[in-house]
Amino acid sequence: MDIELQGISARHPAARADAAPALRAVGLRIGACEQVAVIGPSGAGKTTLLQVMACALPPSDGQLRLGGQAPWDLPRAALQQLRGRLFLAPQVPPLPPRQRVVTAVLAGRLPAMGLWASLRSLVYPDNIPAAHAALERFGLGDKLFDRVDRLSGGERQRVGLARALLAPARLWLVDEPLSALDPTHARQALATLTDHAHAQGITLVSTLHQVDMALAHFPRIIGLREGTVVFDLPAAAVTPERLAHLYDRFEHELRGDAPDSTADLPDPPAPVALQCR
Repeated sequence: MDIELQGISARHPAARADAAPALRAVGLRIGACEQVAVIGPSGAGKTTLLQVMACALPPSDGQLRLGGQAPWDLPRAALQQLRGRLFLAPQVPPLPPRQRVVTAVLAGRLPAMGLWASLRSLVYPDNIPAAHAALERFGLGDKLFDRVDRLSGGERQRVGLARALLAPARLWLVDEPLSALDPTHARQALATLTDHAHAQGITLVSTLHQVDMALAHFPRIIGLREGTVVFDLPAAAVTPERLAHLYDRFEHELRGDAPDSTADLPDPPAPVALQCR
């Protein structure tokens, strides 16, 4: 699925009405099957950009087109159908704490299922082998029947990513997928996502704080700062000088001195959140 943003401006949902836009006149074109990493310092507007692309946040100005369609001009039923072709993976996956991992992973298939089949799957999970295979690719095959609230933060994050492998989506929008992962699991997770997306012809857009991982795994890098695109380049053209300019006054983030969270350590269950489909 291709993406086109023309002069997009948007505010973060939690921002005050008089706050400056998180995105300011952003223009981008991402072709079908492309794999793109979005980098930039904290507060650059990366998460807001994904929410706009996922039709979860309407822009305050500009035009969004997905697969040639303008989502916010569609009737409600058509908009919901389009959302079913998208997969948005937030940094904190919306996993009910008491749910079994197998059920959480199979939930990735819900947009392609009818109401009765969806309700039945909550009690009698079907296609358990597919869920196990997806978890295996993230090193979690042994967690298939564990409860979500017994997983570490990094394990929950990988369960959330495993759902993508079963989703009927043509566009993956993945927000900071490595924030709770150690380097080994981070490399495994990115390799799994990029390999599967390439094999299935899925467009992949991911925000990342880990610049080295972005450069190693994505052929195209978008640098975002203060809601504007600073550069949009092949990974090989992203020089240390460009990165220094992008992260000016945020050098600690570029160096990785202030990680987002402790990797793979147990922590309280993530709050349950609704995800638009």
